[in-house]
Amino acid sequence: MNQRYFIESPVVDRQATLDGAEAHHLLHVMRARPGTEVTLFDGSGREWTAQVATTSRSQVELEVLTLQAVDRELACPLVLGIALPKGDRQRWLIEKATELGVTRLVPLVTTRGVAQPTGSAQDRLRRWVVEACKQCGRNRLLEIDRPTKFGDYLEQTSAEALKILAHPDGQLHFPERDEPTRPVYLAVGPEGGWTPEEVALACSANWQNIALGPRILRIETAALLLAAWVQA
Repeated sequence: MNQRYFIESPVVDRQATLDGAEAHHLLHVMRARPGTEVTLFDGSGREWTAQVATTSRSQVELEVLTLQAVDRELACPLVLGIALPKGDRQRWLIEKATELGVTRLVPLVTTRGVAQPTGSAQDRLRRWVVEACKQCGRNRLLEIDRPTKFGDYLEQTSAEALKILAHPDGQLHFPERDEPTRPVYLAVGPEGGWTPEEVALACSANWQNIALGPRILRIETAALLLAAWVQA
């Protein structure tokens, strides 16, 4: 597979432009020259094979050779509501959630949560999504929602979805997934755990409490175990 680059400007008349960090990487890390072939994607599910036409100090003009619609998504929408962990663990979570096909990530505001993303932090999360998509070949970006109160997240869940709350006191087996295209919503709480009130609220909204084994998992481990189960 060619080196992959994310384009934010539309392809017009078989021409595309890279600038910013993407152009810097292609020019100054990969040392691209006119004639170098790369793969472009814009997060919509499409990818293009393109060839470097001209370069400047901070911009690359490319000639588009072919267009393909490549679907590497899960069969079902997968929404992950999660109380974000601290620091570098956020990047690891975003990378792996992107690789595993999570459709949308909702940072949850919970009673015991400790890390709430600001506007600049959300921009950073989105940059990590792009980097992960470049690495794994995904052509649709994992969507990052604005921070959402846990109760509001429960209300936003579609009625037909399978809804799973990770909780140590829940049942020890996963529910059957007899409809592979049925939306799946996940909820993973903070390191301090859900409060009894939050668990009761989820139960009243028909969420299933699922225990993830005999050991207490970190936030990101629990999230990725659930996402891997959906993919499998």
